[in-house]
Amino acid sequence: MNAIGLLFTLIVSAFLLSLPRRLAAIPLLIGAAYMTRGQVLEIGPAHFDVIRILVTVGFFRVLLKGESIANKMNSIDRMLIPWALWLITSSAFHTSDAWVFRAGMVWTDLGCYFLFRIFVQNAEDVKYIFQVICVLLIPVAILMLLEKLTGKNYFSALGGVNASAAFRDGHFRAQGPFAHAILAGTVGAGCFPMALYLWKSHRRLALMGLFGAGGMVFAATSSGPIMMVFFILFGLLFWKVRKYLRAIRWLALLAVIVLDMIMKDPVYYLMARIDLGGGSKGWHRARLIESSIEHLNEWWLTGTDYTRHWMSTGVHSNTIHTDITNHFLGMGVTGGLPLMILWVMVLVAAFAEIGKALRQNENAPVEHNLLIWTLGAIMFGHVANYFSISYFDQSIVFFYLILASIGAVQNTKSYAFAKTEQSVQCIKQSRYVAVGVIEVKKGISQQKTHTLWKSARRVNFSIKDCCPRRSIPWLSNSSRPPFG
Repeated sequence: MNAIGLLFTLIVSAFLLSLPRRLAAIPLLIGAAYMTRGQVLEIGPAHFDVIRILVTVGFFRVLLKGESIANKMNSIDRMLIPWALWLITSSAFHTSDAWVFRAGMVWTDLGCYFLFRIFVQNAEDVKYIFQVICVLLIPVAILMLLEKLTGKNYFSALGGVNASAAFRDGHFRAQGPFAHAILAGTVGAGCFPMALYLWKSHRRLALMGLFGAGGMVFAATSSGPIMMVFFILFGLLFWKVRKYLRAIRWLALLAVIVLDMIMKDPVYYLMARIDLGGGSKGWHRARLIESSIEHLNEWWLTGTDYTRHWMSTGVHSNTIHTDITNHFLGMGVTGGLPLMILWVMVLVAAFAEIGKALRQNENAPVEHNLLIWTLGAIMFGHVANYFSISYFDQSIVFFYLILASIGAVQNTKSYAFAKTEQSVQCIKQSRYVAVGVIEVKKGISQQKTHTLWKSARRVNFSIKDCCPRRSIPWLSNSSRPPFG
């Protein structure tokens, strides 16, 4: 770690320790957006990059201030724990030092997730983070656009990335501080709908966010992030017909089955026909899926340490693995079908929690439900993008932000129940006020009666004294007629 990386880490760590809980997620996002993986602190066999150091500082802050996660444990939290356990356990079937890398992976992934669960606790926090990201991505987008224009990566001084941008089919592909151009574009694509959500309430911030996120997608010049934006927009369009989502899902599954029956190649070869950024490797991704099925016996139980023979192409810097451009297959190669299935169950739990949140907040304002739906659309875009890239750098921080935000928009009690409870409290308070007024009136009346009675007792005169000495003739008791 050089002087720039050390100074950056110290400043961001100081902010992470000192900022209020609502702002504590910002240093993690800054570390992911502005620092490369080249800044590493080596302690024995362990390598701590900036994100891992910030996760360590974050947990120290949590212990120091006694902070906890919002809305208790949910199904996503419970599914991530067995996924992490199997990720480390399956290392026993791989190289002797595999557990070190996997332990670091668990520390980074679960650390970011649970810190976001602690720092982002409600819908207002999620909206605020959306606003922050709209501003945060602008410098990254500007530098990536300059990289696409000039072919020079201005983040290369920090190490971990190439000084020259990749050049394919007459275009520079900007990657910024990230490990690959596709991952840089993925971050922009995932943040694009955040700006769309803010369009009505914060128009200027939304425009800034659209420029930042859209600029990153454009500069990356890759079909994957562009398709991810399309999938997210496609998911947002279903907001109007969300009541029929179950039927739509079954129709989509039926369409996939029919296409697989009528197509000559398997249905996943549809991605081979997509090329939006120029020089797409859709055929490679489809062939990789087919090859993994052909070699299923090599990796299905605990994964494998050698996949170079799966494809005729690969990465020059890696002599034992082919280019695993599929996040699901990356899980399979790492920990076999058990790890892949556990990760799929994490995603299923995420969508289930989104559905649960929508049901709980059925009577909530439209803006709140649209926020929940936006998170679901972003998750849908990430799942679609899993078939084009494996997340292996700091871009995973932005994914876990969305995953943790799903738990933040939920309520322990439904919105309708909360409103009913609030109304009951108001009625009770009104009743207590009314009863109090009646009791006060009774007290005043009793006090007046008591005061008059005490006054009468103090005077102590007889009724006879109240009569005049000379009675009025016609009111007297004499038998003499009054006018006689």
